[in-house]
Amino acid sequence: MLKAKRILFRADSSSTIGTGHIMRNLVLAEQFSCCKVTFATQNLQGNINHKIEEKNYEIAILDTNNIKELDDLIKKLNIDMLVIDHYDIDYTFEKQLKENNPSLTIMVLDDTYEKHYCDILLNHNIYADESKYKNLVPSDCDLRCGKQYTLLREEFQIEKQNKKEIFSQKTNIFIAMGGADPSNLNIPILNILERFQNIHVNVVTTTANQYLSELQEYVKNKTNITLHINTNQIAKLMHQADLAIVTPSVTVNEITYLGIPFIAIQTAENQKYMAEYLIKNNYYVKTMFNTIEIYETIKLFLHKTRSN
Repeated sequence: MLKAKRILFRADSSSTIGTGHIMRNLVLAEQFSCCKVTFATQNLQGNINHKIEEKNYEIAILDTNNIKELDDLIKKLNIDMLVIDHYDIDYTFEKQLKENNPSLTIMVLDDTYEKHYCDILLNHNIYADESKYKNLVPSDCDLRCGKQYTLLREEFQIEKQNKKEIFSQKTNIFIAMGGADPSNLNIPILNILERFQNIHVNVVTTTANQYLSELQEYVKNKTNITLHINTNQIAKLMHQADLAIVTPSVTVNEITYLGIPFIAIQTAENQKYMAEYLIKNNYYVKTMFNTIEIYETIKLFLHKTRSN
């Protein structure tokens, strides 16, 4: 069991980075309730630093992703353990931090089988394979891989115990293309869904979405679409769904936990391992957005659903 008393989480969020790193770190932070937790993050455009404040954690705003600035903060706060969840912090960066702070425990969250210099490595995705980290981490690194380590907010655990609510005879479709939706796919997906009758769509997004005003304008007069911004009811909305359309990201960990049928559309390179795992296990996955293919997949799903 870790004996750390002062823990620093290093993660960012923005309209381009997305919101997932901060959200999963907030779940992880709950496991350290007896510790002093601080988040080191940049004040980037479209960030969700307010989510950190809502959980009453202290925030240290960084001006850069420079190693010296982070190293100075570690020393200033007398940090025992550093949790890194950042694609721009690599093996060399981590090794230098460890050399500068020999007693510091470094924990890294990884999704893409990168080389890391850390004491603990967490890949909490359902596809995570411990054997793939051979020669990528120090020999004494504590590897924590797979669904037994999945970071799920309490709302999902509660919702899983609840009976699924049926609100109408319409097919309920849930869309979550990431809190920031940097590929701007919400509207193209909604355009496809307009071709189907007797459905209701719940679209989940956040204020980190740079296309939010365009999306709000699109749904304004559509009674069969509900737009949810910065909602705290994601688990409930997922659980109500007959079909979910999501990215092959950490969202899939939540969708599969609740047992909701889904279509995954890959929008970023860092989603490829989840996409490969899903394809191998016969899930509906599209490695790029294709209107005709997605339409046909939804049509097939709805036909099966309404035939039962």
